[in-house]
Amino acid sequence: MDFRVSAEHEQLRRAVREFARAEIAPHVLAWDEANEFPLEVVKKLGGLGYLGSVFPEEYGGAGLDYISYCIIIEELARIDPSVGLIVAAHTSLCSNHIYLAGTEEQKHHYLPKLSTGEWIGCWSLTEPEAGSDAGGTRSQAVRDGDGWVLNGSKTFCTNAHYAQVCVAMLVTERAASQHGISAFVLDTGMPGFRLGRKENKLGMRASATGEVIFEDLRVPDSHMLGNPGEGFVDSLRILDGGRISIAALSVGIAQGAYDLALKYSKHRRQFGRFISEFQAIQHKLVNMATDIDAARLLTYRAADMHSRKVNVNKESAMAKLFASEMAVRTCDEAVQIHGGYGFIKDYGVEKFYRDVKLCTIGEGTSEIQRLVIARQLLKA
Repeated sequence: MDFRVSAEHEQLRRAVREFARAEIAPHVLAWDEANEFPLEVVKKLGGLGYLGSVFPEEYGGAGLDYISYCIIIEELARIDPSVGLIVAAHTSLCSNHIYLAGTEEQKHHYLPKLSTGEWIGCWSLTEPEAGSDAGGTRSQAVRDGDGWVLNGSKTFCTNAHYAQVCVAMLVTERAASQHGISAFVLDTGMPGFRLGRKENKLGMRASATGEVIFEDLRVPDSHMLGNPGEGFVDSLRILDGGRISIAALSVGIAQGAYDLALKYSKHRRQFGRFISEFQAIQHKLVNMATDIDAARLLTYRAADMHSRKVNVNKESAMAKLFASEMAVRTCDEAVQIHGGYGFIKDYGVEKFYRDVKLCTIGEGTSEIQRLVIARQLLKA
């Protein structure tokens, strides 16, 4: 086993880090305060190939492996988790669903523009009454001649208000339960597609989260993504990769919070000494650094397996579970090390503290991850 990342991976890490520090860092507080979606930066990320990192060049992608993708998400989240989340939802959910389940015609039509950032994508699974129980989907697509009529609504949809492409799951055969849910790829400018509420959130405020609504939205068969009735089954495959995204996002958030705490501890003096000289602070920093390394290794293991097309259902859930809960602990400790200044926006660490909680909720709560892992363990 080789735990080293390649020279190419390190070069990519440096490039993303430099971009994030130059193009994102100066605006983080302003974007957060204003709930401003950083559209210009997202377009630049597309121009650099980061939005299509894991897709083959024939579809406009960069042809990178999943560890490279994790590095991109991690380094973006280290500066602004909102930007990391935007890229993760666009790439591992919307674009990846099209890549894994789409026809060649669909892939060639959508992926090149999604990969370059000309189009932004969103992915719609959750509904007001169907969160962890995604099989309880109520939005419906009814057969009408040689096409479908879509009605219903989706909530908590990342990128919704800025997307040109939406992948959505709707019921096509109610009696078949989870095997009666199909996926559709939709152009957000279609008649009958409209946007609802844009959420006002605790954290990740530069990442737009909102509602999409279907009102007698008519689409031909060519907009069905994958086989009829297999949309939910495909969604589970998509979420395996998506959970690796959230694990990488969590590692990046934790690293960013740790960076601030470490720096602060070396400059803050109390009782005539830098607080980094106190054993209580040192122990906090040691625990944080060790946890981050452990989470990164779990994440990269799942990413490597995913690149090799090995089933990562258990490993992605483990990475997501551990990394997200680790990141919450780390951000809490980072605020504690800052003391009263950790509660002040000027010091940055409070934003990581607000942003990080989403990681234990999005793309499957910690409770759902434990169910997924237990199911795999009990198969053995």
